[in-house]
Amino acid sequence: MIHAMRRMTRRSRRALGSEAGFTLLEVLLATLLMTVILAALATVTAQWMPNWNRGIARVQRAERLATGLDRIVADLSVAEQMTINGDAKVPLFDGAELSVTFLRTALGPSARPGLEFIRFIEKADAQGLALVRERAPFQPMPSDGQIRFIDQVVLIRAPFRVSFSYAGPGRTWQPTWRGQSQLPERIRITVRDGASGQVLAVSAATVLHINAPAECARAKNPTTCVTGPRPQQAQKEEPQL
Repeated sequence: MIHAMRRMTRRSRRALGSEAGFTLLEVLLATLLMTVILAALATVTAQWMPNWNRGIARVQRAERLATGLDRIVADLSVAEQMTINGDAKVPLFDGAELSVTFLRTALGPSARPGLEFIRFIEKADAQGLALVRERAPFQPMPSDGQIRFIDQVVLIRAPFRVSFSYAGPGRTWQPTWRGQSQLPERIRITVRDGASGQVLAVSAATVLHINAPAECARAKNPTTCVTGPRPQQAQKEEPQL
């Protein structure tokens, strides 16, 4: 009886040992299969992840560019026909290819009622060229006074570059607008690829809401109210917007 029980115990141990070895083999096979699957996923991910990151970066740049252009158009469209002091004969508006300075109604929840200077200007920093929006509270000052701008905000950054051009009643575009008796009727915002110089389709133009002095509203003949030198005509006229 004792011998029979011993033989049964040995057989049970052999069976258990055989089953344990088979389970370990399954674990090894499953681990190997999982390793192969993970290696394949890693290979595929390494191929499409850079393209994914580049696509996300392009979308983010496009969104920032659209936001910056909206801010530029919104500011320029409400430029005010105001002089810098009571003795000045022409409104404050200094337009160049890479910068434009003008007056507009103060903007923002913490801004005090009144006017403020606004300037868009291209500047360079550690990340390259960028179009920056600057502001300063308006106060009368000498015509040759220096405006101390504050609150610099980057609107558009490389690889994009922005330039401005201006058109008066003659609808002729010119690269500068300074010392004129009225504001330009239209301002074009041209966006180029910084590397190739190609003009991008996102370029825009805005029509100014005010381009004549306030006293013209009381004049009997508003069309002849504005006096002063006419804007210089550009050598080459471009298609109207």
